[in-house]
Amino acid sequence: MSVARLQDYVTRAAERRPDATALVDGEQTFAYQALEQHSNQLARLLLEGGCKPGDRVGLLLPKSADAVIAMLAVLKVGGLYVPVDPESPVSRIEKIISAAECRYVLATSAATALLENLLATISAPTKPGLIWMEASDAPSISGLGDVLTKADASALNNEPLAAALQPGAGPAHLLFTSGSTGMPKGVIVTHANVIAFVEWAKDYFGMNESDRVSCHSPLHFDLSTFDLYGAFAAGGAVHLVPPKLNLFPKGLIGFMRDRRLTQWFSVPSVLTYLTRFDAVEDGDFPELKRLIWCGEVFPTPSLISWMQKLPHSTFTNLYGPTEATIASSYYTMPAIPHDPHASVPIGKACGGEEMLILGDDLEPLPKGGTGDIYIAGAGVTDGYWRDNAKTEAAFRSSIHPSAGTGKRIYRTGDLGYVGEDDQIHFVGRADSQIKSRGHRIELGEIETALSSLPEIGQVAVVAIEIDFGSYTICCAYAPDDGYDPSPKEIKARLSALVPRYMVPVRWQKMDTMPSNANGKVDRVALSAMFREDQADQRVPSTSN
Repeated sequence: MSVARLQDYVTRAAERRPDATALVDGEQTFAYQALEQHSNQLARLLLEGGCKPGDRVGLLLPKSADAVIAMLAVLKVGGLYVPVDPESPVSRIEKIISAAECRYVLATSAATALLENLLATISAPTKPGLIWMEASDAPSISGLGDVLTKADASALNNEPLAAALQPGAGPAHLLFTSGSTGMPKGVIVTHANVIAFVEWAKDYFGMNESDRVSCHSPLHFDLSTFDLYGAFAAGGAVHLVPPKLNLFPKGLIGFMRDRRLTQWFSVPSVLTYLTRFDAVEDGDFPELKRLIWCGEVFPTPSLISWMQKLPHSTFTNLYGPTEATIASSYYTMPAIPHDPHASVPIGKACGGEEMLILGDDLEPLPKGGTGDIYIAGAGVTDGYWRDNAKTEAAFRSSIHPSAGTGKRIYRTGDLGYVGEDDQIHFVGRADSQIKSRGHRIELGEIETALSSLPEIGQVAVVAIEIDFGSYTICCAYAPDDGYDPSPKEIKARLSALVPRYMVPVRWQKMDTMPSNANGKVDRVALSAMFREDQADQRVPSTSN
């Protein structure tokens, strides 16, 4: 039975199986009743602090039980939670908190210095309040609004909020993605968007109360949305994967074994990483029923290795952008691929979704015709937060009867085609946006950050494909007059402006940038230069 609001999954499970495990965070285990009661108390604290339906609440928290409790609490008062990566540079966090106009920010002591810098620069009309998610006293930080603590919540009633205090289902959260202008874009995701996918996935994958589900992705990445609410919808348990394990193959494999996971869901890069270290054994993870990936291309050789070692598991490729909520298409491998060079289809539309391959006239293309991938249906979100221009550009109405006249469709910016197998195949990006390690990256955002540095005269950022779906980010720049910064110096400056995964790997300082016939920076020439340099580096040296 479906629910109307995401938080109702936990409430329903707490009523049916109050003592069943809902969430495991390190050594901490929370039963459904405990998760329900803690989130009820925090919801009451938000209400006492003046939080109203529609208010945004920033979660400046690491992946933790407290962060999950905070999500549920915000939903229970009708707010929108805004998960923020606390490892991001202050300038990026400031843009997100300011754009969302957060009523409160929830944080821990690890974010004290960050909060001090943030509040010194934030441009929101009013300073957000702080809810300190630790037992200790909140820090003394000037410029804050109301300051509340987790201890204040623990003294409140833990019973469910009265129905009158729990608004109906509308927007549930804002997920900020990379923006080409340097300003992150907030995608408005509703309760209905998430519930539609979760209900389909729960039925398709056969999720149930015995499931032990991984939560590998960070909470500001929409893959984690399925981990959490999919597990709660099934009445199973979700296990938070510590981010530090990503650097230790043996530790990550040990986690998967010790927790006896039945479902693993992540971007393919982590799976490829484990393959490279030959960390998976034949017949490993005997209770793992399904392995699911999304966010980028899974190299077929690595996929073959996993399938050979885990013959007892099913393997499913999910595809879809944040704007269409978690995933919109699926393809479950029918057998181990014979050809390691063959790509895996992105498949067919999930329940309630439609996948369209359209030409420039928004007319559906025949089989084999490469065109833009558009998505319609239950997962298509409400657009971008307070940005009508971007919303209207990306979320359009189809104009041909064969595609459904007037249907609201989202242009993904990806190219694809329908094969003779009736499956959709991904071709690549149609613009300067790439995906790297599961992160969606606008190259223009990196350029904007670099252009803000006084040492930079001209700059261009390009991405060189090294394997199918795998990119190296490259930067060429010409210093401004009076400056002579080294690539190492520029890289260090940029690292304070964008997340680590957006910092270019290859750098080239130039006297002048090449230009094309229009007088613009010749990105084609720069891409060719970086490709040639890359090819030269791969050629082994010889001696006579």
